[in-house]
Amino acid sequence: MLIVHVPAGMRQAYLISVPRDLLVALPPAPGFPGGQDKVNAAYEHGGGGEGGARLLSTTLNRLTGIRFDGAALVDFSGFKEVIDQLGGIRMCVDTPVRSIHTRYQFEAGCQQMDGARTLDYVRQRYDLPGGDFDRQRHQQQMLRAVLDRAGETRLRSDPVKLDRVLRAAGGALTVDTNGVPLDELLFALRGLPADALRGVQVPSYPQTIDGVSYVVLDDGGAGLFGALRDTRVPEWAGANPRWVNRL
Repeated sequence: MLIVHVPAGMRQAYLISVPRDLLVALPPAPGFPGGQDKVNAAYEHGGGGEGGARLLSTTLNRLTGIRFDGAALVDFSGFKEVIDQLGGIRMCVDTPVRSIHTRYQFEAGCQQMDGARTLDYVRQRYDLPGGDFDRQRHQQQMLRAVLDRAGETRLRSDPVKLDRVLRAAGGALTVDTNGVPLDELLFALRGLPADALRGVQVPSYPQTIDGVSYVVLDDGGAGLFGALRDTRVPEWAGANPRWVNRL
């Protein structure tokens, strides 16, 4: 789960990864009384689809105090098509890892990846030093690479390619943008300076509770959620570099 925060001016953007195992209070939903659980359980308890997204949004709203302007459900198989339509993306592997899905060995170094290889890589968490935290960072890097590649291919001047990419994106995303046309949103994000995207990890740490592995907030999130509400994320990031990834 990613919270995307774009401050006014559209010159910076922050991708804030919410750990899937984060222990939170889930509000009640039809057929579900509510209670403590991992945050990724909200989608299932909400019935999946629109209901699941609504319960997840409500859960994150109560956790963070943030009102969301829009939401997108990402279909990984559809996102593969987006990357392939862009001609692949360049990813930099920092730690060698063997895929638990395909047994492919990802060697360290920067390399061109097609959609299937990219998604295989960013889904890995086992045998990585940071486990799920490394996976969060790799998924943030993938989104940065997609935006970079979209800028390189000059989609505005190639209407045929633009149409193919938008069709692929439409197949990969179920989007509620609060009335903002998807192509306008994509071009606005594409216009971000190359060094303007930051990946942020929610301050947290793993903990085993009653034999179950969870992630719990570190000092209530160390002020991150308050900084989001008050549009002070750049200042928070400067004061908390250990939780920030330069992508």
